[in-house]
Amino acid sequence: MVRGARLNPMDLQWSRFLVAEDETGIVGVGQIRPYPGASELASLVVREDRRGTGVGRQLVRALLAQSQGMIVLFCRPQLESYYARFGFCAIGVKEAPPSLRTRYAIGRFITRLIVGRPMLMMKKTSQGKF
Repeated sequence: MVRGARLNPMDLQWSRFLVAEDETGIVGVGQIRPYPGASELASLVVREDRRGTGVGRQLVRALLAQSQGMIVLFCRPQLESYYARFGFCAIGVKEAPPSLRTRYAIGRFITRLIVGRPMLMMKKTSQGKF
């Protein structure tokens, strides 16, 4: 699912994943990647036929509930308002945790070059509405 959604295929340790299932099988996945001084909400994918049904919201809430400290994520700019509902706001490279600055700069370059779209970094700053 992660590769099919053209998300970062690196560091996919399945023991960190939360999996959403129903009678049809796996409908969504997501993980929290740990870094020094921060964690990343990552690899969030919902099966296309289940998008818009609340699966993503439930995964995000559950992943955030099991996380502590600073939480960041990388996403397409079109998803900024979606993640803002959970208390995330866009940040620049200088505001990124030191352990993720280089990854963000390289990822932003590669994403624009290979995938042809920009990348946004967001940091959790409040509880949000969900």
